[in-house]
Amino acid sequence: MDLPQLLLVGLVLLLGVLGVLVPGVPGTLLVWAGVLWWAMHERTAPAWSLLVSATALLLVVQVVKWQLPPRRLRGVGVTRRMAVYAGTGAFLGFVLVPVLGAVPGFMGGIYLCERRRLGTHGEAVTSLRAVMRAVGTSVLVELFACLLVTGAWLAVVATTPSPAGT
Repeated sequence: MDLPQLLLVGLVLLLGVLGVLVPGVPGTLLVWAGVLWWAMHERTAPAWSLLVSATALLLVVQVVKWQLPPRRLRGVGVTRRMAVYAGTGAFLGFVLVPVLGAVPGFMGGIYLCERRRLGTHGEAVTSLRAVMRAVGTSVLVELFACLLVTGAWLAVVATTPSPAGT
């Protein structure tokens, strides 16, 4: 697969990761579709292994999400700004401390948003707890899985040698 196609796949994966944070956007499906598109073009053992692993992980995540309590967005005051802060925090955490940094980054983003809105540490922590109880867990599980698949894709792309003819 040439560089422009790899960049398009990366863009689809990025849109999928961001789509997890936007209600109504099938973020997980976009991430899976990006990996499928890439694997269908690559046709190598690592590509197929990643596709099978991503499919299994994302299916398990959907089952786990259904088992978690339902989302109560309006009751705890979740806003689009908070989703942007949480997503940015998760992304930065994922980059700074690969894979494991997404969780504290997500929570740190929510805390920072609430600290700016409410002003005090105590109120921000209380709000963070309420948000995490209502929506954070299911979003975080899905976001973590999508980031994990995206990170695995990046690792496979970076370590797979390109064919001699391209």
